Amino acid sequence: MDVARLDLAWLIDWLGDGGAGALGGVVLGMLFGASAQRSGFCLRAAVVEVARGSLGPKMAIWLLAFSAAVALTQGLIAADLLDVSEARQLATTGSLSGAILGGLLFGAGMVLARGCSSRMLVLSATGNLRTLLSGLIFAVVAQASLRGHLAPLRDSLAGMWTVSARDTLDGLALVGLGRHSGVVLGGLFMVGAVVVAARNRLALRAWVGALGVGATVAAGWAFTHALSAQTFTVTRVESMTFTGPSANTLMLVLSPPGTPLDFAIGLVPGVFLGSFLSAAAAGELKLQGFEGGHSMRRYIIGAALMGFGGMLAGGCAVGAGVTGGAVFALTAWTALPAMWVGAALTDLVVDRGWPLGVQGETPGTVAPAP
Repeated sequence: MDVARLDLAWLIDWLGDGGAGALGGVVLGMLFGASAQRSGFCLRAAVVEVARGSLGPKMAIWLLAFSAAVALTQGLIAADLLDVSEARQLATTGSLSGAILGGLLFGAGMVLARGCSSRMLVLSATGNLRTLLSGLIFAVVAQASLRGHLAPLRDSLAGMWTVSARDTLDGLALVGLGRHSGVVLGGLFMVGAVVVAARNRLALRAWVGALGVGATVAAGWAFTHALSAQTFTVTRVESMTFTGPSANTLMLVLSPPGTPLDFAIGLVPGVFLGSFLSAAAAGELKLQGFEGGHSMRRYIIGAALMGFGGMLAGGCAVGAGVTGGAVFALTAWTALPAMWVGAALTDLVVDRGWPLGVQGETPGTVAPAP
């Protein structure tokens, strides 16, 4: 059955175009939040683990989530069940300078804040006050970068190197690969992820949670594609991302009505609720605060760098790194390596004290979740 013909008329008649999209965002956000909470999905932890010479469980979890997102999304595309040609990452002007600079800043920020934006949202729902404050700062800076005082700087940096041709923005088309090559690549990624996960003897909850994260990315693409084919208003084909939605959710709370309801506006509350329910069911709700002023400064700076960097890069570690990566968007595949580099360098200099040898954390270990 064509996903575009999936009958959502009853949902649209009940809630309207925007309400239907928002409800879909809430439901899929809950599944993402629960999956991320159970698995410990975190790009920052994976990068630090690899940078310190270990292909361990954190990397295995990230690889499973990423490869599942790619394989499932590309499978839908190859089967003519999904069309992402009008997605923002492929159909609008992209910025390579923004992807590189924003990715570097975001990567540095997620090491300083000890978690990317999605990880902060997931942990804040479990009672972590450090990530709650960091998430609010992230949203404020993202909003300032989108429509506020930081927007001119963002526009200037993003305009340094742009690409607009659709075939250029499609990474597979750019290198001359056919439509089914995405499925093959997704399958290869999955094989590699399974091997790494098996070697690390991941627990069942980690396997299920990581694959669940990837599945929600593909489901987000499928749902918004189906919705766009049945609504009377223009509905974007999109999936999981947290930079823009965090900024818009903040404005919805502070200055209603804010932006119109859509899929993205439902994600933030959905992820929060899903993580909260998952942690509550497992008895893992626990209030946690800052250990001192130095720690607080570090989190604030990191959150601010992620807010600006994510908006400049066109997405966060999930929005650009996984969601955009799943459709092989050129800007996403540029931003993701930049995030890795920014995170690895920040860990090397700040947490391991290179080149002065003043170590913030013990080499060979990964800092605990915030």
